[in-house]
Amino acid sequence: MEPAPQVEPDADAAAPGVTLRWTPRFVLGLLAVAVLASGFAIAFRGGLSFFLSLASATDVVAAMASAPWALRLVLPAVGGLLAGLIGVVVARAPAGHGVGDVMEAVVLGRVRLSVRVTLLKSLASFLAIACGGSLGREGPLIQFGGASGKLVGQRLKLAAIDARVLIAAGSAAGFAAAYNTPFAAVLFVVEVVTGVMALDVVVPTLLATLIASAVTRAVLGAGPLYGQRAFQLGSSWELLAFAGLGIVAALGAQGFMRLLSAGEDLFRARLPLPWRPAVGGLLAGAVIAFLPEVAGNGFEPLNRLLDGKLALGFIALLLVGKCFATTASVGSGSPGGVFTPTLLVGGALGYLFASGLAVLGIPVGPPGGYALVGMAAATAASVHAPLLAAVMAFELSGDYAIVLPLLLATSLAALVSRSLRRDSIYTAELSARGIAWELTVDGRRLEPRKDG
Repeated sequence: MEPAPQVEPDADAAAPGVTLRWTPRFVLGLLAVAVLASGFAIAFRGGLSFFLSLASATDVVAAMASAPWALRLVLPAVGGLLAGLIGVVVARAPAGHGVGDVMEAVVLGRVRLSVRVTLLKSLASFLAIACGGSLGREGPLIQFGGASGKLVGQRLKLAAIDARVLIAAGSAAGFAAAYNTPFAAVLFVVEVVTGVMALDVVVPTLLATLIASAVTRAVLGAGPLYGQRAFQLGSSWELLAFAGLGIVAALGAQGFMRLLSAGEDLFRARLPLPWRPAVGGLLAGAVIAFLPEVAGNGFEPLNRLLDGKLALGFIALLLVGKCFATTASVGSGSPGGVFTPTLLVGGALGYLFASGLAVLGIPVGPPGGYALVGMAAATAASVHAPLLAAVMAFELSGDYAIVLPLLLATSLAALVSRSLRRDSIYTAELSARGIAWELTVDGRRLEPRKDG
């Protein structure tokens, strides 16, 4: 096997002294990108709601729960086949379309993003999700935001550095529109995409998320995505339990990521497009036929989990089923995110962890609070971004009382996860293409890396 080629940044990307210019065209571009990202998010989510309303359902889980078991088995395979057929077309395009490509475009200046390709991938993701695939919907929204930044930069003939900032701002706007978490969206760019706190990126990103969040909230509502929560920390000693949860969530997230990677390798080695996602959908459907709660991104069961409305045995079954169904859907090539499924995995681990401590006679607070912290810790472990994960969980729930456990658990989870595997779920994409970079106090830098 030949070694992957080393990739150098563009000359413009590496040029010192190049700074952002706040010209009228750039300000117009920033406004356009934020509106495009939020408008696409509203259309995507509204389209899913309309599609499900045809089946007299309010969400994917409800639609699957009311369908006959044979339809639960077959429908995800149909969605996977349709996604695979679109994937055949997309595979011929040289442009990038993932979060890793957004990172490459912003940091290295190697812009391979295409709105056309992103729209095709988004359509494939829409069909797979609408048919019950175990996928997150955040991926298309983030990717479209980044691709729209590239498109607007081209149309306005902006300088390369200005266009790269629009890509970063667009991806943050898509993130904010997906989760209604503007602060976490900015931290997504800072911790995950750029790795540095640069005002030339942060200020435009703040403005883009402000606009995108305002537009999305005006149409879809302004409350926390998972409803207002009020979990309490029983005592300072309970922080030790949350520290333990951070470690457990890191191990669980690592297992989930490795399962996804193994599933992707297995599917790629055995099946070509378009049959690969069809078989993956059939395997996911085999789980959904008996456990419809694993359909979709995991939002609905996670809400019930935070409310303490699920039995322990069912939570354990849901955890295993979601990991398997998501691996079948994502690993087989159906385009979609794993961010929200990771939240469900972490939430289930947190709830089971707290319940286990209670069985052992260790006094703990409501298990729903541990589910919330588990969500954040698993996210931090998968993307190596503890502050993003902590702030996101706070914004998703509106629960300030749980901030200290969030910071502790996410920090430990990210530290343990990085010690086990240097790559996050996003940088692993780039490493597979020969783009290995390290995050240092000087920011991101390219360098060869031998470990995985």
